[in-house]
Amino acid sequence: MKKIIAITLCMAMTAMMLVGCGAAKEAAPAETPAAEATAETPAVETLTAGKLIVGTNAAFPPFEYVGDDGKPDGFDMALIKAVGEKLGLEVEIQDMEFSSLVTSIGSKIDCAIAGMTVTEERKQMVDFSDSYYEAVQFVLVTADSDIAASADLSGKNIGVQLGTTGDFIAQDIEGATVNSYDKAVDAVNDLVNGRNDLVIIDKNPALVFESNFEGKVKAIDGAQFEFEPENYAIALPKDSALTDAVNKALEEIKADGTFDALVKQYIEEN
Repeated sequence: MKKIIAITLCMAMTAMMLVGCGAAKEAAPAETPAAEATAETPAVETLTAGKLIVGTNAAFPPFEYVGDDGKPDGFDMALIKAVGEKLGLEVEIQDMEFSSLVTSIGSKIDCAIAGMTVTEERKQMVDFSDSYYEAVQFVLVTADSDIAASADLSGKNIGVQLGTTGDFIAQDIEGATVNSYDKAVDAVNDLVNGRNDLVIIDKNPALVFESNFEGKVKAIDGAQFEFEPENYAIALPKDSALTDAVNKALEEIKADGTFDALVKQYIEEN
């Protein structure tokens, strides 16, 4: 598999052109912006030689969570590491707040994978890979709750993870008080303790929390609330040559059975 070579064009007063090639020369740090592209030279983000720095929020099981070894684990982590292997890049994971992921791309991190839904708003700031998972929002309520339809959401205290699709949906619910949290589990804890009437969150983590808080909360399919399906994808810098490479890697991972094996390991068996 070909290895992505980080290229930085540096224009100076001299006539010299310096090209930083990953394995041959010391590359510029990830924070250094790529030089302005010309017709002959497409814009390429500057990567640390041989390394892909990936942002996530490890509080969204089963897609990302902190493993027994204290490091981020989950479906997304395994997927991006498989992508890195296809590209010949070492993957370094940075665990950070979900709400800061998009704005950190191209500066602190090279890309982000965090059960992130493709939205028009986010597409104004970043590009996305091909979708790798279709999801839908669920509603978590207490076990004895009678909330069951869209009309029941009005005027309620709604817990959401800051910056997520659930957050966006809740903001549009008439009369609702939206309580935002950095971690979804904190919203669920406040649900159990009576400070939230419900939590809006993606299906898979909703089912995980339903299991973890067995007998205390129940997960309701978002179709009952007329929530639309959504697509997860990897967020990448705008106009990045990395996007095509990541898409090619995803295509190969799906073709060779790696993707299905990860779905079985992290999603279907949990």
